[in-house]
Amino acid sequence: MPFSKSSLLYALLGITTLTNALNPIVQTVYTADPAPLVHNDRMYIFTGHDEDNSTSYNLTEWLVYSSSDMANWQHHRSPMALPTFDWADAQAWAGQVIARNDQFYFYVPVHHRDTQQMAIGVGVSDTITGPYKDAIGAPLLANDQIDPTVFIDTDGQAYLYWGNPDLWYVTLNPDMVSYSGNITQVPLTASGFDVRPDDDPSRPSMYEEAPWLYLRSGVYYLLWAADCCPEHIRYSTGPSATGPWTQRGVLMAAAGISSTNHPGIVDFRGGSYFVYHNSALPGGGSYTRSVAVESFVYNDDGTIPEMKMSVEGPAQVQDLDPFVRQEAETVAWAEGVEMEDCEEDEGGVDVTDINRGDYILVKGVGFGRGAAVFRARVASGAEGGSIELRLDGVDGVLVATCTVPGTGGWQSWRMVECPVSDEAIEVHDLFFVFTGAGEEVLFNFDWWQFVSVE
Repeated sequence: MPFSKSSLLYALLGITTLTNALNPIVQTVYTADPAPLVHNDRMYIFTGHDEDNSTSYNLTEWLVYSSSDMANWQHHRSPMALPTFDWADAQAWAGQVIARNDQFYFYVPVHHRDTQQMAIGVGVSDTITGPYKDAIGAPLLANDQIDPTVFIDTDGQAYLYWGNPDLWYVTLNPDMVSYSGNITQVPLTASGFDVRPDDDPSRPSMYEEAPWLYLRSGVYYLLWAADCCPEHIRYSTGPSATGPWTQRGVLMAAAGISSTNHPGIVDFRGGSYFVYHNSALPGGGSYTRSVAVESFVYNDDGTIPEMKMSVEGPAQVQDLDPFVRQEAETVAWAEGVEMEDCEEDEGGVDVTDINRGDYILVKGVGFGRGAAVFRARVASGAEGGSIELRLDGVDGVLVATCTVPGTGGWQSWRMVECPVSDEAIEVHDLFFVFTGAGEEVLFNFDWWQFVSVE
């Protein structure tokens, strides 16, 4: 787990009140190289997975998280991992998912076992969260460069950009797993990508890696990681998906101790959001990164304002409904717990490694006129414990306490319920504070739901 169960977390992030912290969006593992995608009125962010205490970029799987309100993020099962590509042996690096043909295509750079070079593979799935399988059984292309970004233009033509140290693109065929024409190298001109200050002849422009291509109001935007190291984020614009490109300046300056950053931009529910990674969690660094999100408003001329990394993150865009089933792994902030695949919930996840003093924060819960009963799906191979439901803080108003018994196994699930006091009305942040005897793991937690007052 990326941080210890102590106040060290708040000091390192500069947080004065926990309820103000939404960045990084995942606290249970280290995440990197985010790629956002909006589907069915929900924001998904695909990430890489930096292992705890890692000292290299030896990633082995990808992760995915989703939100309907930009504050509470659901943890899903890993959608794809290195064994998906039987020709790859290392480096599950920065990828991107796009929807087409009633399927989802996941473009990723991985290390080719036979050629000993980086290549671009394609995963495909009928569902956005996977699992994905190898679409073609071989690399889509291979020139020992990384960081694919995929984009479908208004005329239906799809483009794949990628590259470090160069920048390349191809035009994809409608099947999204083959391409036509030549692989084209983009001229990294001073006007398009600025000039690197150190006069390095091998890298004359500021372009480093991590392109991200999209279209807005007739203007094509190309985001990219600049300079090294540490990297900052810049962007260029052009009149077409292939340029020519004009550099527009810095989007986010370097901060923290991560030597890399990785950008993505998407619009969702009337707002614009920039995703990136930093080193903000305890233990964070160049090989233990964490994904974060900022909201922003375009300038009147279409340029993007320069943004700073924050701990506050974006505002919540709608209240969370407590009267429908909510997955316990949907959280705004968590301390001490971990996530695991749930045997009962096919394709789902449960909260595990729950110890005394751990907690989960769910932001902006809309209780309306009030809640009468709380129900939860739990399992325990030990003696169990209790779930305290508190409002607006780990020491906030206690509105319910649910006892969790031993159930005979960590995947032996049963329902528990408890009455809720009349303070649970209107909108509050909800804290699940876990208690129990001893220092051992208490129980697992799959989902929860309130019953409203009559």
